[in-house]
Amino acid sequence: MNIWTIANQKGGVGKTTSAVSLAGWLALAGQRTLLVDMDPHGSLTSYLGIDPESPGAGVYTLFREASEGRMADVRSTVHQTFHPHLSLMPAHTALATLDRQLGGREGMGLVLARALSRLAGQFDHVLIDCAPILGVGMVNAIAASQLVMMPTQTEYLALRGLERMLKTLGMMQRSRTSDLDYLIVPTMHDRRTRASAHSLGVLQARHGPRLWPGVIPVDTQLREASKLGQPLPMLQPDARGSVAYRELLDWLMNCDAPPTLRRAS
Repeated sequence: MNIWTIANQKGGVGKTTSAVSLAGWLALAGQRTLLVDMDPHGSLTSYLGIDPESPGAGVYTLFREASEGRMADVRSTVHQTFHPHLSLMPAHTALATLDRQLGGREGMGLVLARALSRLAGQFDHVLIDCAPILGVGMVNAIAASQLVMMPTQTEYLALRGLERMLKTLGMMQRSRTSDLDYLIVPTMHDRRTRASAHSLGVLQARHGPRLWPGVIPVDTQLREASKLGQPLPMLQPDARGSVAYRELLDWLMNCDAPPTLRRAS
């Protein structure tokens, strides 16, 4: 089971769009795919038609039960979506309280990893969407994953957010026994502007081996798809955004394409 975390310590860089779009392509290919929403704002949850303020079981259930010394029924936290190969573990707004409630407690950094291990064999891929803040949620997501994808808008402020995220990965790497792989994904690229071209050049110069060689372009159809509550690949597979995410997925799934990633530092 592949577990990928989509994270960045800056909002608005395309994390949820990346998670949904990649999951859409995987589901269309018949791959059993689980989306996990770790963001208390619940953008991914809302995208797929569930209210993040509803009382149903979801990600928060795992932490609530773990805090009381119990093991949650992880299967009850998984909800089927409109597509037979696409499932969701929804967020709840109560996730915003995790750091206050559990931040200082031992063993709370592996709650999600342990829960997902009990789903092994039921899913081929798990994609975890994170809030743009470092806390219990992001720590759990990174600890559970084999690869951290960092969507990074090709503009100056997003580059600064990326540097904070890289420092976070470096800190987490020191507590891991295995290498932490990560991939930077340039998003919202507008080839018509000098600023976007310059930012992409900076990414290429600083992070070449860790940078996906393609780009996710600006595509208004991605926004339209979110209004309709379906991944763009399922609505318009030939749209520019769909094609770009298909290329990213092909690159990720081709064992010869991704570099042997060095230890995060």
